[in-house]
Amino acid sequence: MANAEPPRNEDEMRIKVREMIQDIQVAMMVTTDSNGHLHGRPMRAQKPDADGKTLWFFTRDDSPKIAELESDRHVLLGYSDPKGQDFVSVSGTARVVRDKAKNKELWTEDLRTWLPEGPEGDGIALIAVQIEQAEYWDAISSNLTFAFGYAKALATGKPAHSGENAKVGFTGR
Repeated sequence: MANAEPPRNEDEMRIKVREMIQDIQVAMMVTTDSNGHLHGRPMRAQKPDADGKTLWFFTRDDSPKIAELESDRHVLLGYSDPKGQDFVSVSGTARVVRDKAKNKELWTEDLRTWLPEGPEGDGIALIAVQIEQAEYWDAISSNLTFAFGYAKALATGKPAHSGENAKVGFTGR
């Protein structure tokens, strides 16, 4: 999703973050266990909420991550699209949602692979992550640009800067 012109303000950068992650199907969710150790696992990502600040994930109600989130709600989400050279890190606070109507609203049939009982099954919960801040790396992904960057780095001994990196806050808006 490399753009010719980088975003100029916080609102544009928030939109850019949402656009970068909306089609990435799996995010790495990192939580903290009761001993203070970080624990990461892949999670099937749903489309960002209409408010643009909430991300949703399905889980089993008895998963260890539920207990981790109940003791420390801070999470880190890592999104990666290596083919498009898009990478996003999202930090926020999570809450567990037990609402079958919301399950049905967010359900996609491919989730049945992990949750065969469907959206109304017992023991299915959602994790809602309220985005607090994000950082993204949007590199230009064409082979020609990569080859030029490689040649420039080889000739000058300095890294090529062929992309964009920015931090953006989501709180207070």
